[in-house]
Order: sequence, then C-alpha cells, then structure tokens
Amino acid sequence: MTSFPDREAGSQVAPFILARWSPRAFIPDDITQKELLTILDAGRWAPSAYNAQPWRFIYARRGTPDWDRLLSWLIPFNRGWAENASALVYIASRTVTDSASTGEPIEAPSHAFDAGAASVLIQLQANQNGWHTHPVSGFNKELAHAGLELPEDHVVHAAIIIGHRGATSQLAENLQEREKPSARLPLTTLASEGRFIPPAPVV
Repeated sequence: MTSFPDREAGSQVAPFILARWSPRAFIPDDITQKELLTILDAGRWAPSAYNAQPWRFIYARRGTPDWDRLLSWLIPFNRGWAENASALVYIASRTVTDSASTGEPIEAPSHAFDAGAASVLIQLQANQNGWHTHPVSGFNKELAHAGLELPEDHVVHAAIIIGHRGATSQLAENLQEREKPSARLPLTTLASEGRFIPPAPVV
C-alpha cells in the first residue's frame, strides 16, 4: 500500500483511507483473474438498503477479448491514459427491488448510494493490495449500457480504472502537475450540527 505521511498531517483518519488517490499514469501490465476478483469481492460486503445488494461489477482485463470494447466507451480524454491500465470495471446497479410482500418490482431509491458504497470498498481494497484506482464518469452511458447488455431496470454509474502506477512523465504536460494526491475541503465546510450551514462567501 502506498502511503502519504504528509497528506493531512495530524489527521486521525485511518491511513488506508488517506492513502487512496486517483492517478492517471499507469504501467501497461496484466492483472490476473484471481487478483481482480479479490478486489471486487470487497465491494460485495458494502451495506445496502434491505440488503438488496443492487450493485453489479462488469469488468475487462488488459489483453482479454473484452478489453478494447469496454475501453472504447470512455471519452477520448480518459481513454488516452486508461488504455495503459490493467483492468476496467463498470459499476452498475438495479433501480428496482422485489417487494417482500408481493414479489413485484418496486422503486429502489438508494440503489445509487449503495453502488457508491460498494465502489469505495473496491478502491480501498485495491490500494491495500498494491494497486491504484481512478474512478471516472466520463464515458458514453448509452453505449456502455447497451454494450454491457444491462437490463432496462439497471443503470451504469461509473468506471473504475485499475493498475500499477507508471511514470508521471508519460502523461501530457498539463496532467503531470496534477499527478499527486489532492486536498479536500475542510470538515467545517462539509459538516454542520442540526441544520445545513452555507459555506462562507469567498472574499
């Protein structure tokens, strides 16, 4: 696991959380089926409303027949650096769940929230196993939905790029300066007690 001791120095947040970040420079090496499934298995343990587990993980590994097809749905900007990665995982979820009383499909309001929780666990597990991840939303969602052969009651949310870090120099110059862990807004901006408090205006 990569660590960044100077990131938010003094934070009480667990180091394995602070160690997660989203690089774009990857080494074009392979990941085995077993390695990838071990990472995805972490997502299986995410919490979900009524334990419905609406998430689905559809993946392709570098060098396999599905790799170029799943990669092709990314927007050109993302495809330009993701093509060097080892795996690409689309995160989807079922928008309905089966009623406990009637067995008929009913709306699942938290399906996206639940899929997001699974996605985070996948990213943390990847980092623990020595891999890096970069989640993206920049892809053609209609092509991905059709190409993944998802049912109509499923939606695809994001793609997670997985690989080993490569040299920053392989990126375009405008991306090289961004190839480092990013900061976050202060907690005082994000958390408030009892009611929403708008952030202070910038002066």
